[in-house]
Amino acid sequence: MTDSTDSSTGTAGTPDAPDAESTAGPDPEPGRRPRHRVVVLALDGVLPFELGIPQRIFGRAKSPEGTPLYDVVTCSVRPPGPVRTDADFDILVENGPEAIATADTVLVPASYELGPVYEKGVLTDELAAALAHLRPGTRLVSICTGGYVLAAAGFLDGRPASTHWSSAAHFQRTFPRIRVDADVLFIDDGDVLTSAGVAAGIDLCLHIVRRDHGTAVANDVARRTVVPPHRDGGQAQYIQRPVPDAQLATTTKARAWALARLHEPIQLRDMAEQESMSVRTFTRRFREEAGISPGQWLVQQRVERARHLLEATDLSVDRIARDAGFGTAQSMRQHLQAALGVAPTVYRRTFRAVDGGSGAGAMCDGTDENGGPQDCVTAFDEPSAAAGGRSRSRTGSTDRPVTDRSTA
Repeated sequence: MTDSTDSSTGTAGTPDAPDAESTAGPDPEPGRRPRHRVVVLALDGVLPFELGIPQRIFGRAKSPEGTPLYDVVTCSVRPPGPVRTDADFDILVENGPEAIATADTVLVPASYELGPVYEKGVLTDELAAALAHLRPGTRLVSICTGGYVLAAAGFLDGRPASTHWSSAAHFQRTFPRIRVDADVLFIDDGDVLTSAGVAAGIDLCLHIVRRDHGTAVANDVARRTVVPPHRDGGQAQYIQRPVPDAQLATTTKARAWALARLHEPIQLRDMAEQESMSVRTFTRRFREEAGISPGQWLVQQRVERARHLLEATDLSVDRIARDAGFGTAQSMRQHLQAALGVAPTVYRRTFRAVDGGSGAGAMCDGTDENGGPQDCVTAFDEPSAAAGGRSRSRTGSTDRPVTDRSTA
């Protein structure tokens, strides 16, 4: 690592630092919401890979009309200038901490030079001053050890949180008020989201895009980034055999077989037969490769299929339940409620509203979230949980926004 002023230098941020009174993004067109502004806090010792994730993911998210959905701005805790990385180059950050006051979301990527934040769990004076610019209601996100910053500021007290598996024990000792989960890729706790290290930051940012704008937008970003569109937050961080031994059979063929017939009943033995394995061997191999059990994986794929159909089609809830493989509307409601915190009709209404809608017929299927009759004219007046309203979390409380963490 080098901190010399004559080291090679990259550039991050925008040419003109926004002042504290500016709105998130440029002035919107009449009737169009302003862009959501993501401000990335680059600290000395930042990992360039993780620093680049927000710009790559949020910066590529666009509406069906091709309009960018986010503004991404990089800032430092100091006035504009160079910031050290853990590589052999510095970056030139052209925004100071005042940019945090313009943020709808503040994201803190990992750093290897956190000093007292890591060692004692306390903020430095300049970091505390930078975070003082936060507006109430700003969404907070961390990647890897960036969670130490949120924790030292007290934002994670009493909440579940994730970090890189190698730092999890130290993270828990340093911040005993946090419920650290060392096994998952990321945790969505409503207005505060934390992830494990490195590539898990991609998963978390894609999850946020999906939460904000739906699966179609998130899948498009994933396609352009050449990464899987969805890895569930509850998936294990450390997979024993992420790259299968070339001499051993894998479960790839079974997964492709299952994806082609999600609408049909699928038994574990049927999947095992595709690989000519016993059920026991197949289950063990599947978990080693995917980090979850075959049953959990199937539910995830069916939830994703249902989300896509709810967003992109006018099919009834009963039809979507059959096409996604849940069999009945009640079964699908239970699984979506567990995974997303909202019922199918609420989810559909939310993302049709985000996309501008296409009329009452497209947004209402004649049944409410409990399966009873629904008035398709008045349904639009109800607050949408997935669009920022309140709904039950996994613990059953109603005092936090919707979470999207797997209960499998």
